[in-house]
Amino acid sequence: MAPSTLTLRFDEMGRESVPLVGGKNASLGEMVRNLRGQGIDVPDGFATTSSAYWKFVDANGLRDTIARTLRDLGTGNLTLAQGGAEIRGAFLRADWPRDVADAIVAAYRALNAKLNRRDTDVAVRSSATAEDLPEASFAGQQESYLNIRGEAALLDACRRCFASLFTDRAIIYRNINKFDHLKVALSVGVQMMVRSDLAGAGVAFSIDTETGFDKVVVINAAWGLGESVVKGTVDPDEYHVFKPLLSDTALTPIVEKKRGGKATKMVYAAADTPTRTVPTSRQERETFVMSDAEILTLGRWTCTIEGHYGRPMDIEWAKDGQSGKLFIVQARPETVQSRRDPGVFKSYRVTSKGRLLAKGLSVGSAVVSGRVCLIESVRDIDRFVDGAILVTANTDPDWVPVMKRAAAIVTNHGGRTSHAAIVSRELGLPAIVGAGDATHVLHGEQEITVSCAEGDEGFIYEGKAAVEVRQLDLSAVPKTRTHVMLNLANPAAAYRWWRLPADGVGLARMEFVVSNHIKVHPMALVRFDTLKNEQAKAAIADLTRGYPSRTDYFVDRLALGLARIAAAPHPQPVIIRMSDFKTNEYANLLGGREFEPEEENPMLGFRGASRYYSPRYRDGFALECRAILKLRREMGFKNVVVMIPFCRSTKEADQVLAVMAENGLKRGEDGLQVYVMCEIPSNVVLAKKFAERFDGFSIGSNDLTQLTLGVDRDSAELAQLFDEQDDAVKWMISNVIQEAHSAGAKVGLCGQAPSDHPEFAEFLVQCGIDSISVSPDSFVAVKNRVASAEAAMAKTRVGR
Repeated sequence: MAPSTLTLRFDEMGRESVPLVGGKNASLGEMVRNLRGQGIDVPDGFATTSSAYWKFVDANGLRDTIARTLRDLGTGNLTLAQGGAEIRGAFLRADWPRDVADAIVAAYRALNAKLNRRDTDVAVRSSATAEDLPEASFAGQQESYLNIRGEAALLDACRRCFASLFTDRAIIYRNINKFDHLKVALSVGVQMMVRSDLAGAGVAFSIDTETGFDKVVVINAAWGLGESVVKGTVDPDEYHVFKPLLSDTALTPIVEKKRGGKATKMVYAAADTPTRTVPTSRQERETFVMSDAEILTLGRWTCTIEGHYGRPMDIEWAKDGQSGKLFIVQARPETVQSRRDPGVFKSYRVTSKGRLLAKGLSVGSAVVSGRVCLIESVRDIDRFVDGAILVTANTDPDWVPVMKRAAAIVTNHGGRTSHAAIVSRELGLPAIVGAGDATHVLHGEQEITVSCAEGDEGFIYEGKAAVEVRQLDLSAVPKTRTHVMLNLANPAAAYRWWRLPADGVGLARMEFVVSNHIKVHPMALVRFDTLKNEQAKAAIADLTRGYPSRTDYFVDRLALGLARIAAAPHPQPVIIRMSDFKTNEYANLLGGREFEPEEENPMLGFRGASRYYSPRYRDGFALECRAILKLRREMGFKNVVVMIPFCRSTKEADQVLAVMAENGLKRGEDGLQVYVMCEIPSNVVLAKKFAERFDGFSIGSNDLTQLTLGVDRDSAELAQLFDEQDDAVKWMISNVIQEAHSAGAKVGLCGQAPSDHPEFAEFLVQCGIDSISVSPDSFVAVKNRVASAEAAMAKTRVGR
């Protein structure tokens, strides 16, 4: 194409067009030309070229104005605000060269003709480019205008886009990155509007934005135009889709569905103010923006786009409320997680903390303590104190200069794809977005701790917390015969450990998901109408609103929580222990007291397997089975292994397996394996009999020690007698490994002892244990100890 070309249709552009139309517009052309044939809808449009920009600049003598003003800015004769306003004013007063205006109008008329419309409503977006720096990124520095109609309004919006090349934030950005202002041009993208004001819109990433986990698509969605999601003025829905299972259309691999507040939405308005923000209805706030089918479609499109570009992508999407169709309106490379060093892993753990003040969505994984600098308006950013924790309602690109000087960032509003979240990631700062009332509960100069190390939720604590920091080098982790697996309970933190070369999850605790993500006793859902506690009844009704039935709430929430744990190490095995609350712990769930007996010693009472076939809890256990069935059959996580805790006898084992089969979980069917916890002496004494009924054992060293030695593990008086390395306990462990192996069953151990005592890890290896499961922060140390033990054994054999 000729360098003098003033406009180009999207289908005339591609990745090679970056010097002419900028990265944003070139990417739209790339998708129109190459991905429409694969079923991905991208709205039609065109772009002005850098030639059009320079013609506009030269026809109005703006080079001299720009150079003179920037010179005065550099010498201090003008402030940034004065200099930026002067240049922008010169652009806004400038006239269109006839040939440039005619080219834009002609392209707009051609778009109208193609769409068979008059005065098509369009989005007008800026796309900056440096002709000699095609890889330069100028994202978020210039302006965009929505719902622009008619030729005169379009020319005015294009002029304002040209002027936005010299916003204060854009000038600062180019100065910091040493770009020559007079070598940077601006292309304007003009794209048919998608009527998402009548539906919804948002952002999708082909990688988890916080951990870099590359097997999920993360989607944010809100009602109305997508600007509210991008700018962080709304708290959106969040969905996660597991990429490896998307190719099977019979599956629904959605592993997260979190409903956001969505208090407002951006919609069309009158011509003089094309858009406005209005409150959402109660129904909109309580409803997910996207259906499961739409989530899966967008997930597949995101994977296709990622595959085409060959790198993780950041995508904007919109749904047309008139046609019901989904569209991709922008796509750009993800620039933070994809550039991180995968060989170095730093973990943070809060060991003591003050009172919880506020919480929201965590960005990053670090923990920072410092003093609050609360700023309500961008006009007051001069008050910011370097190194403080910035607290505000939400941010836009004008806040970037002060964000760079902060230790951490807290905002009232926004999701993981909001401006505050994106910039914080790029700067490597911990942030908490969507914290609700942070600007109300926090005050200037208050000392707080911002913790992003506890999963998806970020917490703000009073005072300075004590923090343990570990740096793990994953580049030299040895390979071992003995599998080293992870103990995981919190779904929100599961993705954080995906880089660890673990052999799966040896213990996923179902009860953590029940207590933290469901919060309701399952029998209170099964027998909701019989509940006597009206307060509990009201709370349960509120939690389960929007679900087809109250029991569906339990099944869906449990399946989603466990799915995130199953996804992280997929396709490695994930052993999920069915619920193992004691009666006093079950009673603390909403509605629980009406269904639990009071016991003198819950540790040895109505717990584990004995509950599953009992009339007291059998219907509750059926819900647990339904969740596992959904996880394996509907979502596709066949790597999930079920484990039964505290099974006292083989008769009890038979009863539990029969109840599971009644609820669709039959051992051996569809590849289902069932393990049993080995934590009672009877499990060891009758190991061969248990091995006939189960595929494997997982030694629970705490309970096995307690019951072998007759020591209450919670007794301070007997603490010195509680020893997992006592000869009697070691005999139990050695014997069950031998007996299980002779019967063809696998044996693992889940507990802290191998990480606390190197000699215990060595003992387990010598016994021939199949796997050891430990906390993630102990993984590297235990892996090294196992490797050393295996090497020592090999050396001993050679010496013989």
